[in-house]
Amino acid sequence: MLKGIHPLLGPELLHALATMGHGDEIVIADGNFPAATMGPKVIRADGIGAVDILEAILAHMPLDQFVEQAAWRMQVVGDPDAVPEVCSEFQSMISRLAGPFELASLERFAFYERARQAAYIVATTELRIYGNVILKKGVVYPEEVHRV
Repeated sequence: MLKGIHPLLGPELLHALATMGHGDEIVIADGNFPAATMGPKVIRADGIGAVDILEAILAHMPLDQFVEQAAWRMQVVGDPDAVPEVCSEFQSMISRLAGPFELASLERFAFYERARQAAYIVATTELRIYGNVILKKGVVYPEEVHRV
């Protein structure tokens, strides 16, 4: 346990976030997501829901302010305008912790293709379908770094 670090961030995920650079992307995946076959390194977050791990990540990682979109969800197959409850919760968490970023939607296979290019995939045991989100890391400015 460390002071000032969200308790859901284990050593592997904390290392991943620290080594990601501006513009790198991380996937938070639900329990049905094919994380193991996507390609990027998979970090297990068993017993943790996607919204909870999103909160932990956004407590320490800014989203990219220099691009039009910095967060994406997977569209519902057959109903691209539907917004599942878990995705509404993602949007609320993003708005609260990251700022005025819109959670954009991507068609299922476009989401998979983007996930294949991510730096990491965090495999949660989120039970709700469509509980997947991709985040693009922003810049951490010098005044945001806490020094003791």
